[in-house]
Amino acid sequence: MLQEIVIKTKADESLKPLLEVAIRSQLKVLQHGILRTKERLAEFEKRAGMSSTEFEKKLQAQEISETIETIDWNMELAALRLLEGQYQSLREAEID
Repeated sequence: MLQEIVIKTKADESLKPLLEVAIRSQLKVLQHGILRTKERLAEFEKRAGMSSTEFEKKLQAQEISETIETIDWNMELAALRLLEGQYQSLREAEID
């Protein structure tokens, strides 16, 4: 799906370089968030002795009881998907 955004300003300064810098900066923030989230997921995996993929399958099959730990793990997985989606969207953005 192609989205187009029009930004208007009365400022004399060109917005294009500012937007490019803002996008690059946000990409760095997202990369850091992805890294931190992956580190937290690795901690869950180490403690449980299973991968996040295996964890999700067992959680969906109700083979794992819902605890604070499993809720946190599941939330980290959701956060990773969100961050990766945002990163991909921004990375593909083009400013004309």
